[in-house]
Amino acid sequence: MTTPIPRYIVWSTDRLNPDDPFQARWLLKQTLTHGRAEDIRKLDLNQIALELDTLNLPVDIYSLWKNYLEYRNGGK
Repeated sequence: MTTPIPRYIVWSTDRLNPDDPFQARWLLKQTLTHGRAEDIRKLDLNQIALELDTLNLPVDIYSLWKNYLEYRNGGK
């Protein structure tokens, strides 16, 4: 199964296989880095929490998500 991807998120291809773990992580990183609010709204927050430390995000984006996820979990 492939999923169409907006060009502002991924410009090197127009389809990715979300069942491939590498492609799924890469798409998550691209969406967190380049996605719009409507794209980010569709993401699974639990998946972000699981993958956050492995995504090698820019520091400001990583910090934003790290702080938000800690707040969401009651500061745990």
